[in-house]
Amino acid sequence: MAFDIYSEACLPILIIGLIILGILSIRIVRPVEKGVVERLGKFHHIADPGLLLIVPLVDTVINVPTTEIRVDVDKQTVITKDNLNAEVDAIVYYRVQDVTKALYNIQDYKTAIPSLAQTTLRATIGKMSLTEANENRQLINQTVEKDLDEQTGNWGIDVIRVELQKIDPPEDVQEAMNNVVKAENEKRAAIDLATAAETKADGEKRASVKVAEGEAKAIELRAQAEAKAIQLVNEAAQKYFKGDAQTLKKLEVAEKALSQNTKYIIPEGTSLSAIISETAGIIPVPEKKQPKKE
Repeated sequence: MAFDIYSEACLPILIIGLIILGILSIRIVRPVEKGVVERLGKFHHIADPGLLLIVPLVDTVINVPTTEIRVDVDKQTVITKDNLNAEVDAIVYYRVQDVTKALYNIQDYKTAIPSLAQTTLRATIGKMSLTEANENRQLINQTVEKDLDEQTGNWGIDVIRVELQKIDPPEDVQEAMNNVVKAENEKRAAIDLATAAETKADGEKRASVKVAEGEAKAIELRAQAEAKAIQLVNEAAQKYFKGDAQTLKKLEVAEKALSQNTKYIIPEGTSLSAIISETAGIIPVPEKKQPKKE
């Protein structure tokens, strides 16, 4: 009877114990993780995402993220090739490719990666002057990424990219660099202004040349027209006044006199041809008298 009472009293405890053991034997591995199962402190197997059953108090599960991880590299002072102190910081993106190497080939890869990145940045930027470092940020990113990827390969880590955040020189050096940039900008502005003035002057010069060429062409055309007119007059003189240039000259004088609106009084019974002949100095041809009709 006593045994039955004892059994009844222990039954709830046994049930509770089984429930606790059941809970302890269940693990969940998220889709962005892999589970590393250790049994009695030794590696046992790798569990994929999902529900995982283990032996309570015997097995241990370590969840390792397999997605891209971002880590900030603390700000540090780097001495450049030209002996200037520059404050540098960066960001490293990496992914765990081999979870067993990441856990067992390095004590703590999460702290080792940023520390290694600091060392690699110092070595890379230390080979450059401050100006070269600022002008070759992309090259620094690529170099540090390549070096980190090679050094972390044995840890099962894939370094995806490195982003250099800033390279800040000392304040006095920064002020001097700003003055240099300002002077360079002013120089460029002065050159652009001089170029614009030169272009304008060249355009005005070209326009003047075009105007002069047009005037010269007009003068040439007028001269050709006058020469052509003289040629036509000479040809007419040779044709109609051959051997009588003096008469032609007198006619030209008469033409000029008449064109100046010179007034002449014509006596009654005098013909216009006689007046023109007299003006030109030409003896008129006597008119033939008509026979009187009886």
